[in-house]
Amino acid sequence: MDYIVSDIHGEYGLFCRLMDKVGFSGGDRLFVLGDILGKGADELRLARLIFSMPEATVIAGNHEYDFVKHYRALVSRYGEEAAVERARDYFADGKLFSPELAAAFDSLPFYIETEDFVGVHAGLPLSAGGGVVPPGDARREQLVYDRRFKDPDVLPRGNKCVVFGHTPTRYVSDRDDILFYGAEGEGTGGGELSDYVKIHIDTGVYLSGVLGCLCTDGCRAFYEGMR
Repeated sequence: MDYIVSDIHGEYGLFCRLMDKVGFSGGDRLFVLGDILGKGADELRLARLIFSMPEATVIAGNHEYDFVKHYRALVSRYGEEAAVERARDYFADGKLFSPELAAAFDSLPFYIETEDFVGVHAGLPLSAGGGVVPPGDARREQLVYDRRFKDPDVLPRGNKCVVFGHTPTRYVSDRDDILFYGAEGEGTGGGELSDYVKIHIDTGVYLSGVLGCLCTDGCRAFYEGMR
């Protein structure tokens, strides 16, 4: 099975319980669409766990991108050894920070593309014809900061399903649920990824206490937390 999650924001315990709920095992794959970091108390503990999982593919969200820019500036000014010490103040659990984690964050790609879907953190720009610009042609800032793509009237045409997070779904629907968009809008579509033009998976864990996960087999949503 393939699972997609986004915007975990340091919620180590919730993430582990969610993986237990879906029965995640060594034969499964996990795609993490950014924002492991930020807001929660166990962001580096969570990052170390996910980076240790051979089945996990991780991309950068705005929080990873912002940290990498910050860390590069520290290295440029103070040198790597001093930068590591200063960077620890950036995190709630900064004692866990290491040069190896810095390198892992710095090497994160900015999108995932499989045979079934495109995964980005925030969104993709649209072409004049309403299709999405290929992620390899988009600027990094668009991939991690975009707020327009979440809007219900943005319905990309003629492309693979785009799975994304970044903005809590409650700001679109007043619900802390994963949102599915077919060609005719929210709630339209079927039971496969190919039936949807986009799927919005950030359930706003830092606001709602709910962490959502999408199973691509049958487009099933799973949740862990206060519902």
